[in-house]
Amino acid sequence: FFEPKHETIFSLVPRANTQYSTTSRFLRSGHTHTNMQQGGIDALQIKGQRESGQDVRTANVTAVQAVANIVKTSLGPVGLDKMLVDEIGDVTITNDGATILKMLDVEHPAAKILVELAELQDQEVGDGTTSVVIIAAELLKRANDLVRNKIHPTSIISGYRLAMREACKYIEEHMATSIDKLGKDTIKNCAKTSMSSKIIGSDDDFFADMVVEAAMSVQTINDMGDYKYPIGSINILKAHGKSAHESRLLKGYAINVPRSAQGMPKRVENAKIALLDINLQKTKMQMGVQVLVKDPRELEKIRAKELDITADRIKMILAAGANVVLTTKGIDDMALKYFVDAGVIACRRVPKEDMRRIAKATGGKMITSLGDMEGNESYDPAQLGTAGYVQEERVGDDEVMVIGDASQRKAVTMLLRGANDMMLDEMDRSIHDSLCIVQRTLESGKVVPGGGAVEAALSIYLEGIATTLGSREQLAIAEFAEALLVIPKVLAVNAAKDATDLVAKLRAYHHTAQTKPNKQHLAGFGLDLVNGVVRNNLEAGVLEPAMSKIKSIQFATEAALTILRIDDVIKLDKEQEEER
Repeated sequence: FFEPKHETIFSLVPRANTQYSTTSRFLRSGHTHTNMQQGGIDALQIKGQRESGQDVRTANVTAVQAVANIVKTSLGPVGLDKMLVDEIGDVTITNDGATILKMLDVEHPAAKILVELAELQDQEVGDGTTSVVIIAAELLKRANDLVRNKIHPTSIISGYRLAMREACKYIEEHMATSIDKLGKDTIKNCAKTSMSSKIIGSDDDFFADMVVEAAMSVQTINDMGDYKYPIGSINILKAHGKSAHESRLLKGYAINVPRSAQGMPKRVENAKIALLDINLQKTKMQMGVQVLVKDPRELEKIRAKELDITADRIKMILAAGANVVLTTKGIDDMALKYFVDAGVIACRRVPKEDMRRIAKATGGKMITSLGDMEGNESYDPAQLGTAGYVQEERVGDDEVMVIGDASQRKAVTMLLRGANDMMLDEMDRSIHDSLCIVQRTLESGKVVPGGGAVEAALSIYLEGIATTLGSREQLAIAEFAEALLVIPKVLAVNAAKDATDLVAKLRAYHHTAQTKPNKQHLAGFGLDLVNGVVRNNLEAGVLEPAMSKIKSIQFATEAALTILRIDDVIKLDKEQEEER
């Protein structure tokens, strides 16, 4: 399903004894002609291929299974990494479901839905991308089996919908625990759970503290009085060398850009920051402008004026009170002289993304032109951002500029150290996932036990619900309950443990928890994949935000239903351009 060498052509030769409707369907006007055969049967002819019914469903399920099988082995704390090499030979080694699927060049339209599903989970929650794809593929596979057994897709769809609603309700009411009840280490444990399957899992204590501290230090309160944790204001810088343990948290927003000239000061207090998207190089005439000069001395004047235009702009910015100037474009050597004389820090070629974040943090405004309404050039001091200090720090072989004590929003920078690019990129992705999880946990305030506990509990609960229904949905809900068990099964298989044995034990615990009133504490039991036993994951600190589980069940069900609804695929051929 990934870039097939030869596209499968589904032949559309009408079979004998097939009854076609007498009204020919025109699928592309001008390209369809009816062909009256013997016996007066009207044949449907399309410039393309058409596939319908069970064949389509089977093809879709096979495609989706193929995608899910790629990420299946990367699930869980003992999951394995994938190495992806793109067409120009760049290597990515990753464990993150969304990254793996994004880099695959998926051809099959149904499999593309899964790729989009993983991206959606990544945007909404930030973690759990692998499990959402596996659940969706399993739901679809089981739905296909039901359709083969002559159950109409509509019944399956309504059954799945009902199961999804009940599952989400059950998580919120019975599985979710408030953070306040579990103590202060809860947030750290959530971060550690998210990291456990990643490259930094071995140093999870060190990184979890760093992630939680970073998230806490950007805490803000919105107009409604709620605490928000904008992880966009946490910048992640990667620097070669040293070991992962040398990573640290820098107070302030750091950018990987040095001062433009050695004569500039290394530190500026009470910084007034001008954020420019303007070229501060010698002004050149626009392309296509012609100047006819009769006297060669006039040429010198033109050259001098070209220099003066930039000099005037710089003086205007300095007159507004700026003592730090950041621009996304270049700064000329001639222009640097003015900054050095004024004792101002100037940085060139600052990435636009960083500029936007600095503007938010310091309350400044990034300007793309100095022109004003009157047609003259001016710089308003109100557009300057303010910060406590700006200084250059040396990190490894590079210098970084740190903007500290920003006026509007607190900002911090996580400086990651590592042996090579691939490791640093994977650390960056892992840290990002953990930050998202910490943010979701802090904002929603509810956590659930991990290690397959939620899926096992839901499977038992939904089986109970299925038996109370007297309609066809009963079968669909029972299959939904079975499908959720794919998560604990895959976790156990990846850990090289006996999946059948472990999942049976886990289900027994959850059945007891739901049927016996004095055994409710067993609901927190999940898998311990290092020792291959069942343990209380609430106490062991294997936790995930409840929101992550609810969203992944919702998204997986929706994606499975979208693909299940398809029963006809018509693929039109590309038009041959007429020879001129």
